[in-house]
Amino acid sequence: METKFINESGFQDFVGKLVESRNLVGPVAKRNKFVFGEINKYEDLRLDYDVTLLPPKKLFFPPKQDILKFYGQKGESCIDPDPQILLGVHFYDIKAIDMTDLLFRENNEDYNYLANRECTTIIGSNIQNVHDRAFFGSVGTEVEPKGHDGFLTKIEGGYVFEIITAKAKELLQFGDFQDANENQIKQAEKVNAEVLTKCSEKLNNTSAEINKKVRNSFDSKIWEKTAEDCFSCGSCNIVCPTCYCFDVQDDWYLDQETGVRARSWDGCLKEDFSEVSLGQGSIENFRETRGSRYRHRIMRKATYLNEKLGGPACVGCGRCSSVCTSDIADPVNVINQIMEE
Repeated sequence: METKFINESGFQDFVGKLVESRNLVGPVAKRNKFVFGEINKYEDLRLDYDVTLLPPKKLFFPPKQDILKFYGQKGESCIDPDPQILLGVHFYDIKAIDMTDLLFRENNEDYNYLANRECTTIIGSNIQNVHDRAFFGSVGTEVEPKGHDGFLTKIEGGYVFEIITAKAKELLQFGDFQDANENQIKQAEKVNAEVLTKCSEKLNNTSAEINKKVRNSFDSKIWEKTAEDCFSCGSCNIVCPTCYCFDVQDDWYLDQETGVRARSWDGCLKEDFSEVSLGQGSIENFRETRGSRYRHRIMRKATYLNEKLGGPACVGCGRCSSVCTSDIADPVNVINQIMEE
């Protein structure tokens, strides 16, 4: 792995040249929040963001994605990816991308996701401001981000740029990079280590301890009690960077011969998510209560996928906590309560 350095003014020129030559996506301001959006000039790029409203998975797995156009008995794929650079992803979102990569690759690979994912160069960046509901410093600490191509760390005077893959190395042609010296590398390491201590929220136990205790709490009264105020809106699912459930619908045109098959994000907190047809108009909901759906969400994040992913299916971004109208979605609150029972 090569480690380079570019000064502040050189970095501005670097971003400007990327804009001219590539489709560049990164964190941009949206009123007083942030989103991943198109970068048209250096001033658009906000590497000082705390967290984005939606995770970067939306670039590979959009909230609504047309996947097939059909004409009678014939079909045509709607997936036509363009090469792009995703710049400025925080390490917790990189970990989430790693998880969705694994889940969409296993068994029958999901081309609709992988086509967009594989044509994307991912450049991470250090966290300059910590969101007040984040807890990335205490969740899944045994899991390291690995799916990115390069990583930028802002230090005094400029940026340290870690080159991990050939995709990132190719970008060096757009900037005046120099080899980073030992002092610059140590500064970058210090910056990235210190941010882990700045989260105001914290899980009090290890992933292994949480995994065991949460799994054994299936019959705890805490689920129904906490979910009393749940609106079953699914907002926590929608903003989660590791949720990957979707619904598929065929939209028919007026001729009733042509149309589009599309998939949309779905979530286990929504009341109809676990409904199944029994035929003749009958429906069975195997998670009928709000408490059972709430329990399922927390267990999916804290225990069910641990063996497959190497750690919890939660990266501590804090998005779910910040969007929950009734303020019950925070995994830190409920998990710490369970661990104290």
